[in-house]
Amino acid sequence: GQAVRGLAGKRSAVLLANHGPVVAAATLEAAVFSMEELEENAKLALLTRGMPINLLTASQIEQIVQTYNIDWEA
Repeated sequence: GQAVRGLAGKRSAVLLANHGPVVAAATLEAAVFSMEELEENAKLALLTRGMPINLLTASQIEQIVQTYNIDWEA
């Protein structure tokens, strides 16, 4: 509970081990969108597991953070 509370306002979805997804949003519609996004990301993770990984550089991450005004903790 404390870990999820600490993410309040920073993340719209978390996946808890031995539990499953938890989503939060201002409206039910926004929560549904967050759940759908989490499901699609999980699907991509399963489909691409074992494939080579291309990590973003620090400058690429910074560009995304600035472009989309993301609260990012490295």
